Amino acid sequence: MRSRRWPVLLLAALGVLAGGAVVVSNLVVVLRTGDQVVREPDAVRPAQVAIVPGSLVRPDGSLGDVVQERLDAAVALHEAGTVEKILVSGDNGDPSYNEPDAMRDAALAAGVPAEDVFTDYAGFSTWHTMRRAREVFEVESAVVVTQGFHTARAVDLGVAAGLEVQGLATDDGSHTARELLARVRGLWEATVEPRVTPGDPLPITGDGRTSWAQ
Repeated sequence: MRSRRWPVLLLAALGVLAGGAVVVSNLVVVLRTGDQVVREPDAVRPAQVAIVPGSLVRPDGSLGDVVQERLDAAVALHEAGTVEKILVSGDNGDPSYNEPDAMRDAALAAGVPAEDVFTDYAGFSTWHTMRRAREVFEVESAVVVTQGFHTARAVDLGVAAGLEVQGLATDDGSHTARELLARVRGLWEATVEPRVTPGDPLPITGDGRTSWAQ
């Protein structure tokens, strides 16, 4: 009987460890970013750029509700003069699916000057977006604009990437079960697998059109 219990006990122990890792990871991320997340645009300190992480783009090229909300808030920061540029970063791993260009086109349609809109076509995850912002676009100070559930992780990974970063939450801050696991993944990427897709320098102080795909 004892030999049959060992697999059960081992699985139970692994479950406890996994659950503990999720809890600890989430506490670390939330506690060390709390004072860098704001919910009112007027509370955002001036920065070089608003970073807009990608999300669902519809087949017709229109933005899904999540990314539309992010982009609208970033455009408002630009109009207010709080940020100088907007960096849209998303998935373009499949030629038939292009988040950055759809986000860029929406920003242009909203009246943002073309030279102020940068595109990052290799923002495959929040960590990739933040580290490429620092290494490829040479960003020093940024506001990451996203939903409340995502801001803590985005800010935490921005700090890990070497940015002076604050987060603007575009909603009330509710969280999802998926985000609890995503924070664990983010910490793993930043500490164990930090490498991201490299690229030629595209300084955020220059003309955003140099970053657009030809």
